[in-house]
Amino acid sequence: MSSRRQLANAIRALSMDAVQKAKSGHPGAPMGMADIAEVLWRDYLKHNPRNPKWADRDRFVLSNGHASMLLYSLLHLTGYDLPIEELKNFRQLHSKTPGHPEYGYTAGVETTTGPLGQGISNAVGMAIAEKTLSAHFNRKGFDIVDHYTYCFLGDGCMMEGISHESCSLAGTLGLGKLIAFYDDNGISIDGDVEGWFTDDTAKRFEAYGWHVISGVDGHDSAAISRAIEQARLEHNKPTLLCLKTVIGFGSPNKAGSHDSHGAALGDEEVALTRKQLGWEYPPFEIPDDIYAQWDAKDKGEQFEQQWNELFSEYQEQYPELASEFTRRMEGKLPEDWATFADQKIEELQETQEKVATRKSSQIVLNTFGPKLPELLGGSADLAPSNLTIWNDSKAITHDDACGNYLHYGVREFGMSAIMNGMAVHGGLLPYGATFLMFMEYARNAVRMASLMKAKTIFVYTHDSIGLGEDGPTHQAVEQTSILRLTPNMQTWRPCDTVESAIAWRSAVERQDGPSALIFSRQGLAPQSRDAQQLKDVARGGYILKDCDTTPDLILIATGSEVELAVNAAEQLAEQGKAVRVVSMPCTELFDAQDEAYREAVLPSAVRKRVAIEAGIADFWTKYTGFDGAIVGMHTFGESAPAEELFKEFGFTVENVVAKALAL
Repeated sequence: MSSRRQLANAIRALSMDAVQKAKSGHPGAPMGMADIAEVLWRDYLKHNPRNPKWADRDRFVLSNGHASMLLYSLLHLTGYDLPIEELKNFRQLHSKTPGHPEYGYTAGVETTTGPLGQGISNAVGMAIAEKTLSAHFNRKGFDIVDHYTYCFLGDGCMMEGISHESCSLAGTLGLGKLIAFYDDNGISIDGDVEGWFTDDTAKRFEAYGWHVISGVDGHDSAAISRAIEQARLEHNKPTLLCLKTVIGFGSPNKAGSHDSHGAALGDEEVALTRKQLGWEYPPFEIPDDIYAQWDAKDKGEQFEQQWNELFSEYQEQYPELASEFTRRMEGKLPEDWATFADQKIEELQETQEKVATRKSSQIVLNTFGPKLPELLGGSADLAPSNLTIWNDSKAITHDDACGNYLHYGVREFGMSAIMNGMAVHGGLLPYGATFLMFMEYARNAVRMASLMKAKTIFVYTHDSIGLGEDGPTHQAVEQTSILRLTPNMQTWRPCDTVESAIAWRSAVERQDGPSALIFSRQGLAPQSRDAQQLKDVARGGYILKDCDTTPDLILIATGSEVELAVNAAEQLAEQGKAVRVVSMPCTELFDAQDEAYREAVLPSAVRKRVAIEAGIADFWTKYTGFDGAIVGMHTFGESAPAEELFKEFGFTVENVVAKALAL
């Protein structure tokens, strides 16, 4: 048996042992892809186990994330901080080896994968980041950004629609540093995929503009190596390697069958597999000589040292560029950012006009954008409506990657997952836009951003029935509540330009998760604030208008309904009612404030409260209680001009006043 096969068998043994000990998992794919992984990780992957966050490392993405033991085996064998005890704790509570790779849990895991098709889409984002950053920073003789993105994926990823969205765009952009390995084993959970998946995958990717290498034997190390060499010679197209493999390779009775896909092999079959592979060692035991051949720590340090020497020379010749590169890769903001942002927001408070908050967002981009070269914007074919293009926006194309804007086409899901890949790559701050309704297409990528606490900014315009004539198919009703209910997400629905600017600032400064910025189609009146109120906007909820005594009633509103609340409060005041208006652009931030602040804004003694928002009503019960009232949506919308719809669904001063008086 060749030495290479034994090295690959170390992956197979660890994978089947960990799954067997956990009594759950997916041994088949790790066993089938072990030979491919051995060649890539030992001969080509540029990485440093002692510094998993080294800026110019190659990125490796396991898109078929159910094969997680493949990745954990590789990280353990090559010298990352993943001891054998963690492999023995596979799928157990608080281990570093969860059932699917989780970003932030385990050194060397570049992104969270599991929902199929999103890993390859993240990889597209990483490759875009590499291409863009290299265009921004590389100079003749100084390729300080020069790494590959490698991605493993299987039949399931290929079947998912998002793979079409992302891989199509990757071909259009000519991502020559993206190399994908298609594990063509013909098996999924239900069995032989010929019953439901007969695409000619090679022709499909050729049609996207990819370089395709077909018919590679995924168990022949020399053939795999030749294919990778050929892929690395193609600089203008992403490459797909189509590798024929046997799922569960080495298992006498379950290889090539869906029986090895998603369940432990069983003690008896594990013993038979050991015998067939010629692996004579007990569970979780790897001989020292095999560890030594896998160990990548010294080689990784050499890679990084060579880069450090290059970067040191780069610093001497291009000190400003080097400083900017370091800042951006560390995720830091410009030193004078806080002072700059304070000044600009104060200026906006003085110069507000009645505009749609989607226009406010564009105003803010023009204000903040020149200070933040890391911003990389985009829209899913709605730029004229989302208003995501600002004065210095420049499109990234196949032949020119030094821009800062992507036209994603009608690919909401792909766009969102690609942005997640950029965010976890580092060096860029991605924002991308669509109508709020079409967050639904992208929902799982939004959830993955939240799960990873990725610094991704989701921009959603046309936020409610205010969309008007396009009707209920396009009118967001429940989407804002869905976003608010997502852990780690911060959702902003600002009422004017100042709140929009503070929402953008919060998203830019946030380090522990994504932000959703929700903007209106229709024009909204500016609100006046004193200096303290201006500061309090950033707390998520604050007193916008108040009375001279303890309030009889509190009106709570967001976005376009804040103006409605203010107007209703004025009428109620004329009738002798003491009314407070609370603007709550970000409920998550308000909920995170200390109890004293929350009590000051929403005194528990004042139970008469009316919440007003042109979205699903039920969400607001947490603030109104069952004693209060909610002016919100209980149905889908209708097709009509916006002003008629607001009247039809009760978003009028008269209705708010009536609800208040009824309390």
